[in-house]
Amino acid sequence: MNDSSPAPATAKKNPFDIYDYIFKLEEQIRSLSTEKQLNNSRTQQMEKEVLRLRKELEDLTNPPLIVGIIQDIFDDNSVVIRNTNGIEFLVNIAPEYKKQATVGNRVALTQRGLSIVRVLPEIKDPRAKAMEVIEKPKISFEHIGGLEEEIRELEEAVILPMTERERFEKLGIDPPKGVLLFGEPGTGKTLLAKAVANKTHSTFIGITASELVRKYIGEGARLVRDVFKLASEKKPSIIFIDEIDAIGSHRFDSSTGGDREVQRTLMQLLSEIDGFKELQGVAIMAATNRIDILDPALLRPGRFDRVIEIPLPDKQGLQQIFKIHSSRMNLSRDVDFSKLVEDAEGATGADIKAICMEAGIFALREKANKISKNHFEQALHKVLGDKLEIEEEIPPEENKMFG
Repeated sequence: MNDSSPAPATAKKNPFDIYDYIFKLEEQIRSLSTEKQLNNSRTQQMEKEVLRLRKELEDLTNPPLIVGIIQDIFDDNSVVIRNTNGIEFLVNIAPEYKKQATVGNRVALTQRGLSIVRVLPEIKDPRAKAMEVIEKPKISFEHIGGLEEEIRELEEAVILPMTERERFEKLGIDPPKGVLLFGEPGTGKTLLAKAVANKTHSTFIGITASELVRKYIGEGARLVRDVFKLASEKKPSIIFIDEIDAIGSHRFDSSTGGDREVQRTLMQLLSEIDGFKELQGVAIMAATNRIDILDPALLRPGRFDRVIEIPLPDKQGLQQIFKIHSSRMNLSRDVDFSKLVEDAEGATGADIKAICMEAGIFALREKANKISKNHFEQALHKVLGDKLEIEEEIPPEENKMFG
C-alpha cells in the first residue's frame, strides 16, 4: 500500500515585492551614478592640482632666466640684447615676440642658447623713487616770460650741443659740461630746465640735492651713481639737481659723521661730472639760491662751465608773465596788466602765478562770471602785501644793502 501525500502547492509571489525590488535597484544605480560624477569631479581637481604642483616644481628646479634690454632690432628676426653686466648679445627672436618688442624693452632669456622666452612689462625704475622722471616735459619756453637773454645762453650751452653737436666738432671746441642757474626763489630755474628738456626732446631727471643726503654711509654716493646711470640709459636726457647747495657748500674739517657723509656724496658727484666727458646725449644742470656758499670745486672749468644768473623779472617781463598765466582766464575788460605791474615790481614769476590764482578764487567766492581788476588788486595785496610792507619799513640806507 503506497502512502503518498500530495506535494505542497508553491506560494505565489507578490507583484508589489518585485516592483519594490526594482525601485531599490534604480535608487542604487542613481546613487552610484551621482557618486561616479563626484569622483570624476574630484579626479579632475586632483589632476589640475598635480599639474600645478608639477609646474611649480619645474619653475623651482629650472635655472633662473637672464634679464636683458633690447638695444637694436634687425629685419632678419635678430636683436641686440644687453644684460645687466653690460655685455651685448646678438640673439634670434620669434615672430610673436618681435611684434611686442621695441628698443628699450626688458626681455627674459634662457641661460642656454640665450633665446627670448618672454617680453617683460615695463615697470617704474626703483632708482626713480627719489627722482622726478618725465619722459618729455610739457613746459616749453612759451610758458616762460621775461628771460630772453637767459634762454639764449641756455640754447648755446645745452640745446645746441645736444641737437647740433657737429657744429662744435667742426670748430674743434668742446661744449660746456654743466650749467648752473642761480637766482632768487621762484624766478623760474626749474621751469627753464624742463623747457630745455622739452626743446631737446629729452627725458627730464630732476632731484633735489637734499634727497642725496642719506643716513647710512655710502647710500648718497650710490644714489648719485644711479642718477647718472639712469640718465645714460634714457638718453637724450637732462639731469637737474635743485638746491645743489645742500651738498655743494664749502667743505671744512668736521668730526661728525653726517658732515663727512655729505662730503662723500659731493666727492662722488664731482667724480661723476669729471667722467661725464664721453657721455653724449646727456646734459647736467643745477640750481641754487646761494651761489656764494658753493664749493669752488663745483665752479671750476670742466664741471659747471656756464653760470647763468636768473634775475627778477622787469616790468616788461612781469607783464608777459601775467599774460601767460591769465591766458585761459575769463577776464573783464577793465583788467589792465600794465597798471598791475607798477604795484607788482619786485615780484617773482611764482608770485605772479599765485596772484592770478588768488584773483580767480576771489571771483569764485563772489560767484562772478568774469575776473575783474578789483579781484586782481585784492590778490595782489594778499600775495605781496607782506613784502610791500617790509620794503616800506626798511630805511633807504638799509634798502640799498639788500640791493
